[in-house]
Amino acid sequence: MIHILDRQASESDITEMLEALGSYIKLAVDVSRGVLAGGGEMHADCESALLDKGSRQEDVWGADWFPVSQDVRYESLINIRPGLGNRGLTIQDQELRNRVYAVVMMVFGGST
Repeated sequence: MIHILDRQASESDITEMLEALGSYIKLAVDVSRGVLAGGGEMHADCESALLDKGSRQEDVWGADWFPVSQDVRYESLINIRPGLGNRGLTIQDQELRNRVYAVVMMVFGGST
């Protein structure tokens, strides 16, 4: 189940987002609006959910959240954006990574 969150995730939110993959949650993060979509089997599904709610394509980046280790990984097919200077799966720009991390920690920080 995909959830769109701009607040701390509840245990129920996390449980539902983990249903698709079990050990981690695929995310799309809108770095301008400070909101993320999580859950589902593909980053593109999360990205689509944010775009449907008014996010702009250039503001949405893919990542994964690993609840047990509290780790964020910045790899996704939706991150391949040569026009924005990102030519690979991984978010290259450290400042952009920091912005993604800040939103992820706002939603999942301290959650297990």
